[in-house]
Amino acid sequence: MKESRLHKSILNARVNLIFYFITLALSFFSRKIFLSCLGADFVGLTSTIGNLLGFLNLAELGVGSAIGYVLYKPIYENNRNEINEIISVFGYIYKKIGLIILAAGMVLACFIPLIFAKASFNLGLIYFAYFSFLASSLISYFINYRETLLGADQKNYVIVGYLQTSLVIKSLVQMTLAYYTKNYYYWVTIELAFGFLFSIVLNKKIDQTYPWLSTNIKKGKLLFKQYPEVMKYTKQLFVHKIATFVLSQTSPFLVFAFSSLKSVAFYSNYTLITDKISGLINNILGSTGAGVGNLVAEGDEKKIKQVFWELTSIRYFVAGIFIFSLYHLIEPFISLWLGGSYVMNNSILILILANSFIMQTRGTIDQYLYGYGLFSDIWAPLTEAALNLSIAIICGHFWGIEGVLMGPLVSMTLIVCIWKPCFLYSKGFKTSLWNYWITLFKYFLILTAAWILSSIIFKSIIKINPTSSYKLWILYALITTSIYSIISFIMMYTFTQGIRDFSYRMIKKIRK
Repeated sequence: MKESRLHKSILNARVNLIFYFITLALSFFSRKIFLSCLGADFVGLTSTIGNLLGFLNLAELGVGSAIGYVLYKPIYENNRNEINEIISVFGYIYKKIGLIILAAGMVLACFIPLIFAKASFNLGLIYFAYFSFLASSLISYFINYRETLLGADQKNYVIVGYLQTSLVIKSLVQMTLAYYTKNYYYWVTIELAFGFLFSIVLNKKIDQTYPWLSTNIKKGKLLFKQYPEVMKYTKQLFVHKIATFVLSQTSPFLVFAFSSLKSVAFYSNYTLITDKISGLINNILGSTGAGVGNLVAEGDEKKIKQVFWELTSIRYFVAGIFIFSLYHLIEPFISLWLGGSYVMNNSILILILANSFIMQTRGTIDQYLYGYGLFSDIWAPLTEAALNLSIAIICGHFWGIEGVLMGPLVSMTLIVCIWKPCFLYSKGFKTSLWNYWITLFKYFLILTAAWILSSIIFKSIIKINPTSSYKLWILYALITTSIYSIISFIMMYTFTQGIRDFSYRMIKKIRK
């Protein structure tokens, strides 16, 4: 991985991390103000409209990712003419998708009176909000399609920086207007206005970053047949992403179907915490995705393998800290936050963390499959979805939430943990898989040993009750997490080459 590529990955992670905390803090304040000044009904109205339009955006699934992959090679070769052609083709495809979404949105608008029949707002406000949200979503298809080049070129920090800054300013303006005017129309108008403002600023930045970029949608229509791989990868990625979408949307319904509303609320308290922390980790480690694609485009097999194990080792190290910390800290935190009665069976916590561990450690395999363009195993996501649903339904019937959680655990173990590495090694690396399994077994032994040793140490020397106060919980969290992190890092550094290579790379970067 070239230093410039490493620098971009670090910059992407840094920008994602900064804005993650800013938007996380702002979301608590803004939601409170919107609820108190505009009312829960209006917040529910905008959320429902957003969900409705989210289903319309399913038409896009796969296109942006396919274009991103096709761009890796010309970016590496600095083939500006080919980049212009690919972005023109992308603009043409996105325009067609935008027109489809617009048509579907107009049809859906006919049913607005039925969908919101029980709403306390007049239809004028509902339609104004609906079409404002629809217009905002269409901007990406008709105007902002060129931003895909920034992502493929590892400059996603530009998009994140401008987008998140826009969102922060928009939230502050909406909060101010909501507090002083309590006017629904002002809130929606700001939502739409900032969509266009962000588009103008972003496209100006794209012109500055790539002054040679010249796209033509009409030309893209003529060039469409010259890039058949775009549609091939789009169709394959569509299956992968639609399966993921279906799984994420059906899991909450299954939890509700096989348990009480009270149990669902308790379960949501756990997933709220795990999802927030998972999002933080993904913002940091996910920034290397485009770098992997560019690395594969270079074709240096030795460097490809070295970086693969660097990224795999750091993911297992971070995931180990994530699981260990939550296992020891989440129940005391919930006791302090909501009360001891909200703590669920330990078996539910173990299943939640097991699923989270797989989601955290799968990232490197997914990035390399994407980097090699290996999307042809469309049976895999379909099988994963089918296994997930069938196991969750059958086991959920007998064991409730624990049974539902067995669905994703079994399906991901078979497809994500077993099949996807086989697919990558056979079609991408084209080498034996034994080294992968041996190294992963070593990782599990190290993490298990670090877990046992850390537990023995802090249980024997730490006499803190973390459920007594937030102050003691924070102290307990700092001590336990630090002990495990240090022990785990020492063992990973001693026994694995990947973490050593990653450490050397970071030290070299810091010295520079």
